[in-house]
Amino acid sequence: MSGAYLTNPLVFLVQTLFGLYITVVLIRFLLQWARADFYNPFSQFIVRITSPVLRPLRQVIPSVGGMDTASLVLVWLLQTLELALLALLLGFNPIGAPLWSLPALLELVLNIALFAVLIRALLSWINPDPYNPAIGLLTRLTDPLLRPAQRALPPISGIDLSPLAVMIALVLLEMLLVPPFKWLTGSPF
Repeated sequence: MSGAYLTNPLVFLVQTLFGLYITVVLIRFLLQWARADFYNPFSQFIVRITSPVLRPLRQVIPSVGGMDTASLVLVWLLQTLELALLALLLGFNPIGAPLWSLPALLELVLNIALFAVLIRALLSWINPDPYNPAIGLLTRLTDPLLRPAQRALPPISGIDLSPLAVMIALVLLEMLLVPPFKWLTGSPF
């Protein structure tokens, strides 16, 4: 058996466990940024699983301009740790992990936004209950992205094409920003 026999499962575990928690902490930050209802059951779930780590960080890292800086620092630290572990597992020098984490986080933010808009567009076809807690959070999260597009692109024959325009813009942003950013930071990932 080759050395990759154990390396591949370890890489999978590191990426999955870190990726899930990083995504949840980043969603918490985005929900705070979008001023979402934190009494919502989904918000409460996110708060419960992130508070044990964020509470001590908030003692050291204050909020800046109403932004939860501790969440951003935690996301960056976790992403840096994940990439350092992956670098060690794959035989790279992990010294650049703090810089490599920046384009990875930019890519994650753009992907979260892309999937949130896509899910909202798909749900609009089935007309879900507007009082559903998940729908409320999704609306709060995507409205800052969709409102400008809805003003610029009014519905055509009753069909709102603004989600399509926003998704195209998000994919273009990812394609234009992430690769040069990875190149600048020397990211092997």
